[in-house]
Amino acid sequence: MARAARPFISLAAASLLLSACSTFQPQAPVSQAPTPATPPAETAPVLTPRMLAAQDTLKTMVALQDRLYRVAAPLLINNADLCKTQARNLLGFTAKNKYSYPGEYADAARAVLGYNDRLQVSGVLAGSGAASAGLRKGDGLVAANGKTLPTGRDAETEAAGVLGPLVSSRASLSMTISRNGREQVLNMPVTRACAYRVDLGNADNINSYADGSRVLLTRGMINFAQSDEAIAFVLAKDIAHNVLGHAGTLRQNAALASMIDNLASVRPDLSLLIGSGGIKPMPQEMDVAADQLALYMLARAGYNIDRAKAFWQRLAAQYPSSVLNGYMAVHPATTARYAAIDRTVGEIKARQAGKRPLVP
Repeated sequence: MARAARPFISLAAASLLLSACSTFQPQAPVSQAPTPATPPAETAPVLTPRMLAAQDTLKTMVALQDRLYRVAAPLLINNADLCKTQARNLLGFTAKNKYSYPGEYADAARAVLGYNDRLQVSGVLAGSGAASAGLRKGDGLVAANGKTLPTGRDAETEAAGVLGPLVSSRASLSMTISRNGREQVLNMPVTRACAYRVDLGNADNINSYADGSRVLLTRGMINFAQSDEAIAFVLAKDIAHNVLGHAGTLRQNAALASMIDNLASVRPDLSLLIGSGGIKPMPQEMDVAADQLALYMLARAGYNIDRAKAFWQRLAAQYPSSVLNGYMAVHPATTARYAAIDRTVGEIKARQAGKRPLVP
């Protein structure tokens, strides 16, 4: 699937912040009655084993994506100045409707998440303008600065055209939302943040990917990391690779983008994980630079950097570079990396002790 055709890319870059729980092809339109402000109850589909499995899968994906939002929030918001040209004015929420999901997952989204034609908030970034204004997961999006927001199959793409210009030129936005059957208006400040999508990869290989504009952690990496702190170590490293433009320097944007597009799908083609997936190992000097920047980002976001080295050592011991399409196959554990981590942790602690700015 070409990246330009993915509806949430422009919306995330212009007005929201992160992707939704997965990348899905919108469904073909179906015949149905016009949806009023409070839609009538739809006839519940017969729950087949396949549909029950789809509901369980969707619940798992949403829970993991919510966790990624929570961990990524301070990294993206507190490091806007380090992201430089890749920082944007954002509202700090994501939104989806039932057309964001294919096949049986549309019914699962309706049953599990209550989605219909209208865009509903699927995630709110902690510390963002959306959070401070009181926006909640599940709120329906009605209008922005008096402009009615679209509903239906192309709502995500069309909403980008409405919200993008508004967010880029204003310090706040008047958002009309529907909650519990009633409309209300929220004055939503914009938030300056690193404008990177954070995606969940629906695969069990222990890896993460950064293509210059997005970061993706696989389900396997999240399960291996276990703690939010360890997840932050991986997120920060990939955000740092994006800030430093490493994918572009190595001319790997297309290969990495293709991998992210695939793994963010609800049904990824796992055959693409055979071998290296066309992704070349990161040169040591680039990995060292990303390790250093990532540690500063972690410290500025309030994460404890003392255990970062131990995490990377544990990952290298359990999944060494010989494991194809594993993290260490692309980011080899080297003496130089560990030395850079030790040195940078010392620099950061000295700056903190001297109350100096945490700027690398």
